[in-house]
Amino acid sequence: MGSSAIFLVLIGLCCSFLPNELLKYLGAGETNSLSVFVQVFGAIYFGFGLLNWMAKANLIGGIYSKPVAIGNFAHFLMSSLALVKYFAAHMESTMLLIPILIYVIFAFCFGKVTFGSPL
Repeated sequence: MGSSAIFLVLIGLCCSFLPNELLKYLGAGETNSLSVFVQVFGAIYFGFGLLNWMAKANLIGGIYSKPVAIGNFAHFLMSSLALVKYFAAHMESTMLLIPILIYVIFAFCFGKVTFGSPL
């Protein structure tokens, strides 16, 4: 929980405070509407990271924290599938290998927590 919280908060902060720089780095150019979208995306990541940070001391597989586990599992699974699909079509983009690996690991871990025993 702690590592996923830190990962999500870092992405959220970068997207919230450096949207134009991120867009330039990704080759999208600067547009106001896209910049606002990246900032909203960052706010979502930041909020989700804070949720994980606040829930890190709870038994995540238990009945009361099951929504946190399912939300994390859905996020990391769907994001890792999207990243893998994009990478398969654009193999020259090797900078995606590290985020893909991180997302796949978190998807596996949260899947184990979500569908496994809380003990």
